[in-house]
Amino acid sequence: MPNPNSAPSAALGWQVCLFPPEKERKMMKKLFSVALVLILNLGCSAENNARTVSDLENNWLFINKEVADAQMPQTKTTDWETVSVPHDWAIKGPFDKEIDKQVVQVTQDLEKVAKERTGRTGALPHIGVGWYRKNFTLPEFKKGKKALLVFDGAMSDAHVFLNGKKIGNWPFGYNYFYFDISDDLKDGENLLAVRLENLPFSSRWYPGAGIFRKVQIIVKDQVNFKQWGTFLTTPFISDETAKVNIKSAVNGNNVKVVTEIRDADGKIVAIGSSDSLVANTIEQSMTVARPKLWSPETPYLYTAHSKLYQGDELKDELLTRFGIRTVVYDRDKGFVLNGKVRKFKGVCLHHDLGPLGAAVNRAALKRQITIMKEMGCDAIRSSHNPPSHEQLELCDEMGILFMAESFDEWVKPKVKNGYNRWFNDWAEKDVVNLVRATRNHPCIIMWSAGNEVPDQHGEEGVSRAKWLKSVFHREDPTRPVTVGMDQVKAVMANGFGAVPDVPGLNYRVHLYQEAYEKFPQGLILGSETASTVSSRGIYKFPVEKLDWKKWDDLQCSSYDMVCCSWSNLPEEDFVLQDDKDWVIGEFVWTGFDYLGEPAPYGMEWPSRSSYFGICDLAGLPKDRYYLYRSRWNTTDETLHILPHWNWPGREGETTPVFVYTNYNSAELFVNGVSQGIQIKNSDTKQNRYRLMWMDVKYQPGTVKVVALDDNGKPVAQKEIHTAGKPHHLELSADRKEIAADGKDLSFVTVTVVDQNGIPCPTAANRLDFKVAGPGHFKAVCNGDPTSLEMFHRPTMKAFSGKLVVLVQSDKKSGNIQLQVTGKQLKTAKMTITSKRVK
Repeated sequence: MPNPNSAPSAALGWQVCLFPPEKERKMMKKLFSVALVLILNLGCSAENNARTVSDLENNWLFINKEVADAQMPQTKTTDWETVSVPHDWAIKGPFDKEIDKQVVQVTQDLEKVAKERTGRTGALPHIGVGWYRKNFTLPEFKKGKKALLVFDGAMSDAHVFLNGKKIGNWPFGYNYFYFDISDDLKDGENLLAVRLENLPFSSRWYPGAGIFRKVQIIVKDQVNFKQWGTFLTTPFISDETAKVNIKSAVNGNNVKVVTEIRDADGKIVAIGSSDSLVANTIEQSMTVARPKLWSPETPYLYTAHSKLYQGDELKDELLTRFGIRTVVYDRDKGFVLNGKVRKFKGVCLHHDLGPLGAAVNRAALKRQITIMKEMGCDAIRSSHNPPSHEQLELCDEMGILFMAESFDEWVKPKVKNGYNRWFNDWAEKDVVNLVRATRNHPCIIMWSAGNEVPDQHGEEGVSRAKWLKSVFHREDPTRPVTVGMDQVKAVMANGFGAVPDVPGLNYRVHLYQEAYEKFPQGLILGSETASTVSSRGIYKFPVEKLDWKKWDDLQCSSYDMVCCSWSNLPEEDFVLQDDKDWVIGEFVWTGFDYLGEPAPYGMEWPSRSSYFGICDLAGLPKDRYYLYRSRWNTTDETLHILPHWNWPGREGETTPVFVYTNYNSAELFVNGVSQGIQIKNSDTKQNRYRLMWMDVKYQPGTVKVVALDDNGKPVAQKEIHTAGKPHHLELSADRKEIAADGKDLSFVTVTVVDQNGIPCPTAANRLDFKVAGPGHFKAVCNGDPTSLEMFHRPTMKAFSGKLVVLVQSDKKSGNIQLQVTGKQLKTAKMTITSKRVK
């Protein structure tokens, strides 16, 4: 490991923070000024054939066990399964409480003794060995060409073989890696084999299993742009011009790079050329007039088309989408994007996609981001690992700020077989690949070197933090580095908290002020906040603020008044965000429920997925969604009533009613009788952000809320009604038109309603699904964290009256028919159109 106390190269565009606190405060008046862009290797234009990119998607063979000599061509594969990549071998289950059962003391949860956990990693069969094989031909490859085999992620400890020969190993399952296979390719058919292994006690959540991200082969000339070797920055931006600097690392001599920059309409806005080769790098400086800036509100993207020539011969080319924007972290103003102060309205997201498991799917990721954007969210933290390229591309396109995280462990373990086994030998390589592969995405505005690492204690941890920061800065001098710190007292005392460029605090809201006063950076980021727990559509009485409360049904109340022993309710963070200029935003734990970590029921079976999500595992919003929306979405009206109004047996009993709204006051009516006007106030933190009628007596019928403007005049209203018996089903798709590419998905929400179309909020009817036409049933999820029904089977019970069916296209166009049935329920049908991709 390099000397952690040595300063990074003077090539950095700003001075990093390795000074004593008194000098550091002077140096950090403005922490960073950043302006950066996205590079996305889109392959070459077909007319030149300078490079080809082949996706290895289909016709892989897979087996979930150890096989001797599985990499050898002569090994028989008659009992192997045919799969497509991305692939998660564990998501089809079944759930089993004995899988990866852990007896562990979770120190970050403030536990004093070890406890048995049955669903910590999702109770799905991800443990063990998996082998993949694929035969392929590569007619575009000729001797003298270069071929790179590129993996976006393989869970985990990938050992890769080509034609029986081992060509490389990459342990970290979440990271991107590649191997040069030019010397090992044969004419005709080649055999690629990959061995993966997940050990028990290697994760704190469901990691997935298998080649869960895409695999590609890039064929190009020996004279070429190096993989992940192009770095685009914009060192100067004004209303009139933006300077675009492009550094291209290349293989070859006597070469020239010619680049055209086009705007979103395809119009050429700049042209540049350079043949000055220094240290295998060609640098270009170009000017874009009247630049349109990238932001969450206006995610404008340009395209740079770079061509590499040797003499007059075209050798390689890249298409590069990029955005232009400025980022400043200022100790007086906070986070400044394009000259405007703003605070992160962010969420943390684990990598699994609910019923799809860890296998990456662009449509599922886009749906997640769309739901978050509609809530008003503008930022995502990839917890706690490198994100997929697809997620970053979508964040560039849709306008989401991104904190790209690297590790959940350094040297000191949280789990026996976690990343601690690899840190000393692999951490620098993993940081290098993370940064070089993604550093040019305009959405990324910060790197995270770690999450709640036990190394926060002790001098060695401080040294590791300095060393990691220096590696990030060496690879990308344009962005700050943070660490999610939960041992706040320790990091204030030992100097660890002074190391990150932006100090991130996980929870510990009572220590924000003290940390701000002791840290030298002059600002605090809520790198992980809230961890409020709830189950969609489930409500518990009496309604009171509770810590670590458990109920016999293993559900959590959606009154949003329950948190964990280490966490807090949302309003604790809201107050800090609103009242402290030096708090620059938050990343809520979490945007969606995820597989594993079923706190507070980590010891109770069959809980097997989280309760933290603002949305459930199916992507359906919980009530908490509307609390955040009432604050974060400043353009659309929010007016949401909870709980539901079906409470047989509670007649006459106190049943509090909450309203989440962006209005400051409202009047509540039950069956036409006013329950009074509530006004947001500062009596309690909850009163400041929620309207709460605590003394409402339940009677079946209608609950109506009338929102009032600041003059007391009615401006909006909403009603909920007591539902009758389940009668029929209503279907609503996120998209009724999808691409006929064999990958696209339509997410269809199924709601059980009464004969008047009123949702039945407690319905648990078993529903069955059939799909006909050029598509197929992919999965189903009801959001119940205790359900042991498998996602891939075309039947499931509704939970709180709803579930979501995933319909996937085939590669033929036409109309896909979805039919949903249930006993004593009227059948529902929907047509989804699948169209060919142009």
